Amino acid sequence: MAMRRKVYQHRPMTTPKPHEARTLAYLAGVPADKVKGIGVTTMKRLDGQGIRSVADLLLTVPRRYLDRSQLFNLAAAPLGEEVTVGGTVISFSKRRISRGRTMIEARVSDGTSSVRCVWFNPYIRLTEGEEVALSGKVETFRGSLQMKGPDVDRLSGNRELKTGIVLPVYPSLGGLGPAKVRDAVANAMRRSVPIADVVPKAILDRFDLVDRTFAISQVHSPDSLAETGPARRRLIFDEFLRIQMALKVRAHDEFESQVGVPNSVKGELFHRFADMLPYRLTDAQDRVLDELLGDMEAQTPMHRLLQGEVGSGKTVVVISALLTSVESGHQGAVMAPTEVLATQHYLGTELALADARMAPTREDIGASGTESLFAEESLATRPVRIGLFTGSRVTTNFVSGDVSRNQGLEWLSDGSIDLAFGTQALIQSDVDFHSLGMVVVDEQHRFGVEQRVVMRDKNQGEGVPDLLLMTATPIPRTLAMTLYGDLKVSVIDELPPGRTPIVTDAVSDTAEDQIDSAILQAVDAGGQVFVVCPLVEDSDKIEARSAVAEIARVKAALPQVRSGLLHGQMAADEKAEIMHRFRTGDIDVLVATTVIEVGIDVPNATLMVIRTADRFGLSQLHQLRGRVGRGERGGSCLLSADPTTPDGERRIEAMVSSNDGFELSEIDLEIRGQGTVFGGAQSGSADLRLGDILRDHELLTAANTVATEAVASNPDGPFVSEVMHEVAMLFGDSAEWLTRS
Repeated sequence: MAMRRKVYQHRPMTTPKPHEARTLAYLAGVPADKVKGIGVTTMKRLDGQGIRSVADLLLTVPRRYLDRSQLFNLAAAPLGEEVTVGGTVISFSKRRISRGRTMIEARVSDGTSSVRCVWFNPYIRLTEGEEVALSGKVETFRGSLQMKGPDVDRLSGNRELKTGIVLPVYPSLGGLGPAKVRDAVANAMRRSVPIADVVPKAILDRFDLVDRTFAISQVHSPDSLAETGPARRRLIFDEFLRIQMALKVRAHDEFESQVGVPNSVKGELFHRFADMLPYRLTDAQDRVLDELLGDMEAQTPMHRLLQGEVGSGKTVVVISALLTSVESGHQGAVMAPTEVLATQHYLGTELALADARMAPTREDIGASGTESLFAEESLATRPVRIGLFTGSRVTTNFVSGDVSRNQGLEWLSDGSIDLAFGTQALIQSDVDFHSLGMVVVDEQHRFGVEQRVVMRDKNQGEGVPDLLLMTATPIPRTLAMTLYGDLKVSVIDELPPGRTPIVTDAVSDTAEDQIDSAILQAVDAGGQVFVVCPLVEDSDKIEARSAVAEIARVKAALPQVRSGLLHGQMAADEKAEIMHRFRTGDIDVLVATTVIEVGIDVPNATLMVIRTADRFGLSQLHQLRGRVGRGERGGSCLLSADPTTPDGERRIEAMVSSNDGFELSEIDLEIRGQGTVFGGAQSGSADLRLGDILRDHELLTAANTVATEAVASNPDGPFVSEVMHEVAMLFGDSAEWLTRS
């Protein structure tokens, strides 16, 4: 999807007059080599690290500060406490020690005393005579002062320890040491201030933010450490604002300014389905359904993300919305990433319609022709016709057996099929819908934005179809706001009454007697078991259980149970056969990989065993656990693992202590860090330099509020346009990731 050209195009730069403030967008167009001290060679090196302009230099903030008022003389430094000392390197050496390690040793003197410094880091490089600041604990060793592995900051001269109270310490960049970077930033500052502020004063006052000139000045040359907090806070807000504004503009241009398909909500078909349900919807289901119907009733198309735990009842809510589209004279499409999941949705909907007496009858299906099914009847009384389209088959609920692909495509094109379920087979070039009113994309994070666009563009009728993205993978609110800020978000945060929480325990990965005992107990009680392994086959490089080895072990240890194997490398028909046998009870224990992570619904499965569980992320573990306990029997989960890292231990502990997917998603984000949120393809200048979506969630919320209000009130106004100009100039080509959900 193309962002709107008016705000994303690079405007012709007009050089400000000497007395005029420079905008950050203007400074983003001034090459960094215009700054004193940066030549052609250094410029090339800086470019490789994303530093291309004066603005990039100004937004390269210090990694820490040295507070000269807190600088200790070596002779007076308290022992055993974290301190910062400064001095001159009087000796430096390195030597090999045991097991190939390198020990670096230096002695630093400040005139009052000297300290021996030791590092086991071969990359430490110091030169006799240079000035350094050391941060760490001072101890005594054989009667002398010593620091083990202190942080070291190389200074450009002793003057820096004697002038100014607060000294900014920068990372090395493009061959420039910290002191040279400090000089380059200072030179850029002198040429750039004052800097124009694109954020109106009323917004700054509302959220207690300092102006941009103050922020950039104080973050690089603070009058005191106390001033660095408000300065960094403003720059973090600006980072979030640029991202949020781009996402809100995209939502406005691609959806809110478009005309959707017309819908009439809560008609007879909707009520027929609702009245035949054998249970009442939960309050959360009612709330979310009202949100979906509100979108469908609006003149603009729906653009919404639906989150809900496994078993929270997303399916019945989505079917209700799809039936609203059908009753309004349109078709619905549900796209899933795998044939197994697409088939699961088709079968689940087929069963729900049959229970509500809204599916073709056995007599209809057995008729010699289908003319009676396609006769002009009231939508409120005729059967709802659904079809399944995958790479291997096309089938419907109104004709016995599979049909040819061409026949299925004809029924889609002429409107004979009301609801289509499928994989990427639905977005092939020869697929057309008569009047596509609603598109549902399940496990949407497995599809690229282009695939969703192609699906939405399959409509031959008028208007842009409603788009609902659905996931059973809980997403932290802060992460959803950052990556899915162009979407409205609905959450089914309540499980239906009577759902028994899954009990989770952990054992050693070598405790196979305990594992086998749990499997036998579950099977003897009439249940079925999943055993999930991280690998298909054994690997020389990765120490983890493989499904192939585990099925052999299970068959040998438990010959009395019927076991089967399922993994992603198997042929589609073979996988379908294994799943059919497991669903129908012909297999007691299914050994599998994460191919069963989503979309597998076997109500009789009561035990989930996850081998080498510390190899999985928290989100995966929670999704796998959700495959059991879906019937009346309840369920349990057994994690076999011997974690070798603190993160692995924390994941296992979190799984044992919590069944709340949203709580686990927050812990998962804390463990992974936001650096893995954007991913390699989205790294570079578009990444957050200062902001942390967990730590700074209040500023993220503020930026989201400001962007939402600005685009809603005046999407073409100067505030929105200036921020979007900054996006274009600062992010360049990498701004493209902001157009992708």
